[in-house]
Amino acid sequence: MAGYDYTAIGPDGKKAKGRAEAKNKEVCVANLKSQHYTVTSVQEAGGLNKKINLSFGQKVKKRDFAIFCTQFVSIIGAGVPIIDAFGMMKDQTDNRALQTAIESVHSDISKGDPLAVAMRRRGGVFPEMLCNMVEAGEASGSLDKSFSRMATQFDKDAALESAVKKALIYPIVLIVVMIGVVFAMMTFVIPNFMGMFEDLDTELPAITQALVNISDFFVGYWWAIIIAVIVLIAAYKMFYGTTNGRFIIDKLKLKIPALGPVQVKSSCAKLGRTLCTLLGAGVPMIDALDITARSMDNVHYKAAMKEAKDQVTRGVALSRPLKTSGLFPPMVIHMVSIGEETGNIEVMLENIANYYEDDVQIATESMMALMEPMIIVVMAVLVGFLVIAMLSPMFTLYESLS
Repeated sequence: MAGYDYTAIGPDGKKAKGRAEAKNKEVCVANLKSQHYTVTSVQEAGGLNKKINLSFGQKVKKRDFAIFCTQFVSIIGAGVPIIDAFGMMKDQTDNRALQTAIESVHSDISKGDPLAVAMRRRGGVFPEMLCNMVEAGEASGSLDKSFSRMATQFDKDAALESAVKKALIYPIVLIVVMIGVVFAMMTFVIPNFMGMFEDLDTELPAITQALVNISDFFVGYWWAIIIAVIVLIAAYKMFYGTTNGRFIIDKLKLKIPALGPVQVKSSCAKLGRTLCTLLGAGVPMIDALDITARSMDNVHYKAAMKEAKDQVTRGVALSRPLKTSGLFPPMVIHMVSIGEETGNIEVMLENIANYYEDDVQIATESMMALMEPMIIVVMAVLVGFLVIAMLSPMFTLYESLS
C-alpha cells in the first residue's frame, strides 16, 4: 500500500485535504469518488511525509484493534447508536492510522452506508476478518457479539504472537550479545593483552598461539567479517522472499528442536481461534477456511488450510484433509472429527484454541528455560578458552624463571 496526498471537494461542498492508502493512484481516486468526493489532485506522498507517518505509527497492531472492539461493545452496550459510537471512538484512539480510518467510516455510515462496506473501503487498515465479522453481525442483528468475538480474537492473537516473538527474540539477543563480546575481545582486548608477550624470547603455548592467530584475523579482516554478515542476512531475506525459499525455510523451522513445537502449537491455536470466531458469527465454512488460511504465518499450514478449503468445497469432512496434511497433532484431528459428528464443531474449535494457547505459553517458557543453560555453557567454554589461552604464557614464564 502506498500513501497518497489528495485535495478534493467533499459532499458538503467544502475543500478537503488528506492522505489515503491504496495500491495505486487510480484505486485511490476510485475510493475517494465512492465516498462522494470530487477529486482535484492526487499525488504520492513524498519521502519526508512517509517518514513522518511512520513516526506516528501508521501500522495498527492487534492490541489496538482489541481495544477498538472492546470500546465499541461498551459504547453500544450503553445504548449509544452506531453512528454516534464511531463519532466518540475517533477521539479515543492514539493510533493515527486507526483514528483516520474511524473518521472516514463515521463519515460514510452517517450518509447511510452499511458499516461493513465503509470498513472495507479502508482495507489497508481494517483486516478482512473483522470486515466479514461485521457484515455477518449486521445481517444477523448481533453486531455487538461480532465485535465482542473480535475483541477476544485480537487479544488472543496478540498474546500468541507476543509469546512466539519472546521465544525467538530472547535467544537471538543473547547470541548477538555473545558474538559482539567475542568480536570486541578478539579485535581490541586480546591484541593489547598479548602485546606484553611479544618481547619474550619464548615460544607461546599452542592454545595461546591459536588465540593470537584468530585475533590477528579479526583485526586484519574485521571489515570482511562485517560485509560477510550483511551479505548473509541479505541473501537469507532474498531467498526467503522466493516461493521455494520460504517453503524450505518454513519447513526447517518446524524441525528445529524446541522452536518447531512452538510453531506447531501456535498454528493449531490460530486455526481453532480463527475458525471458531468466524463460524460463531455465521460466516460460511468455506469463507472461514479461506480467511483462516490467509491468517497462517507458516506457508505449509497456509497451504494445508487452502487444501482443506478445496476438500470441504467438494463435500469432504474437514478432519480428513487436516489428517492428510500430516501437520496437525492427533488431538486436533480427533476433536474436529468429534465436533463434526456431534454438530458442536465451534465448541471443539474453541477448546482446541484454549488448549494450544496455554500450551504455547508453557512451551515458550520451557524453550527459554532450555536455552538459558545452553547459552551459559557456551559462554563458559568461550571464557574458559580465553582465560586459559591468556594465562598459559604466564605459567610458561614462571616455569622458565624458576
